Amino acid sequence: MSDPARIDVHQHLVPPDRGRAMAERAAALGWPAPAWDVQGAIAVMDRRSIATGLLSFPAPLAAPDDSAGARAGARSVNDYTAEVVKDRPDRFGHFAVLPLPDVDAALAEAARALDELAADGLTVLSSVHGRYLGDPAFEPLWAELDARAAVVLVHPTAPPVAPVPGLPGPLVDFPYDTARTALHLALNGVPGRYPRIRMILPHAGGFLPYAAHRFAVAARFRPDSTPDGLLSDLRRFYFDTALSAGPAALPSLLAFAAPEHVLYGSDFPMLPEEWGTGFDSGLDEYPHWEPGRLHAVNRGNAELLVPRLVRS
Repeated sequence: MSDPARIDVHQHLVPPDRGRAMAERAAALGWPAPAWDVQGAIAVMDRRSIATGLLSFPAPLAAPDDSAGARAGARSVNDYTAEVVKDRPDRFGHFAVLPLPDVDAALAEAARALDELAADGLTVLSSVHGRYLGDPAFEPLWAELDARAAVVLVHPTAPPVAPVPGLPGPLVDFPYDTARTALHLALNGVPGRYPRIRMILPHAGGFLPYAAHRFAVAARFRPDSTPDGLLSDLRRFYFDTALSAGPAALPSLLAFAAPEHVLYGSDFPMLPEEWGTGFDSGLDEYPHWEPGRLHAVNRGNAELLVPRLVRS
């Protein structure tokens, strides 16, 4: 039976002024266009036993050469999301979007979102116009977010490679970009230098749990790294279950991740409801849960990240 108190760390919104752009992006990626409004989202959450959804915006804010547009877009999206949460703090939370690759603008928007908008965390894309998150240019951002012990959702995006012809990028390419940026972060020492950041990798980290020991070999090409040290840094990440509660992916995730680092995610409305319910069933019906661990995935682990959601 579904846990009626799920906290969904991977739920999205589409602000009204972004609906057309999101539909066009979905079409370009070969994916169904998302439809979203507050009441519709709450209805889906009720049907799927989701008590609270932590909302994030999952797409680029502007064209690569439009830093002013990205700054304005981040402010607009974050202001809108904050209003949604203010109206229904019992049902929604807020991971504010940052206008990378402009680090100064991202620092300013992170401070505004956390200090003025009461955001529960932040979200960044897995790669930013071809630059991965271990890039030294992003170091000031990680230092500030570590000082704040911030929660950061790393949402996948299309990698800077040609798509597989005839296959939708979100299904095939996004997991690749997630695993790639996680490895890039770890090889560049970001999780180890900034251990107070709680960084969530959607979709079970892409291929990361399955391939982690293979990836650990990469440490042999770095004089300041070891396979064991790299594996330790990769285990610092948190992982959500969106699209990943299948009979092969879920055991791999649970074998690799720290027990308190696995979180429930739906990816609604980017993943249509009728697709996502099958993965919900995969969680509910998994036959090898240890006592209490399914509830920890559904809710308890998220309460540790966002204490305001703890139920009295």
